[in-house]
Amino acid sequence: MKLRLDIDPDIVAMMAAEIAAGERAVTSAMREAGTGLKTAWRGQITGAGLGRRLANSIRSQTYPKAGESLNAAALVWSKAPVIVGAHDTGPLIRSKEGFWLVIPTEAAGRGLRGAKLIPGEWERRRGLRLRFVYRRTGPSLLVADRARINKRGQAVASRSKTGRGVATVPIFLLVPQVKLPKRLDLDRDAARAHDSVPGLIVANWVEVRLT
Repeated sequence: MKLRLDIDPDIVAMMAAEIAAGERAVTSAMREAGTGLKTAWRGQITGAGLGRRLANSIRSQTYPKAGESLNAAALVWSKAPVIVGAHDTGPLIRSKEGFWLVIPTEAAGRGLRGAKLIPGEWERRRGLRLRFVYRRTGPSLLVADRARINKRGQAVASRSKTGRGVATVPIFLLVPQVKLPKRLDLDRDAARAHDSVPGLIVANWVEVRLT
């Protein structure tokens, strides 16, 4: 007696097709998870009032960049990691010199292109000397004597000969350290994206097999 076994369709072809379907499903799932996490992080940043520009620093990339793979991965990162990371962790900030952090008041105004001014640059621009005022409670100050506040709310040198409108204006606050408030929770959205991957793979694999 002679037995013959024919497999139709070809099992090798079936396995190859299933692997290809898996590669497409995993790659699509990672792309969706990465894009979703990027969108979620951008939403957190704008929702915290940190601006669209910082939100747009969040980028995503799926690997491999071309083709499909069962080992596909997604990377989500920020092009401004120090700023985003600071708002995510809420660190304690101290002066690099270990003494004072200098915080400009509204009266300090701004430099070129809206940049914040440091004390030495402020003195050169305004033609006024700053005087240190130590306070035991609250921040110490750098103040400008014989100054006035202009229409833009900035301190400038007073030209009054009668003393009218002349004031001593706080220009900078001096503090030993600042606790930055935690305004983001990036780990929360990252965990959600991670947990969504198995379901996305299954959904995409089924979709691939049905098409």
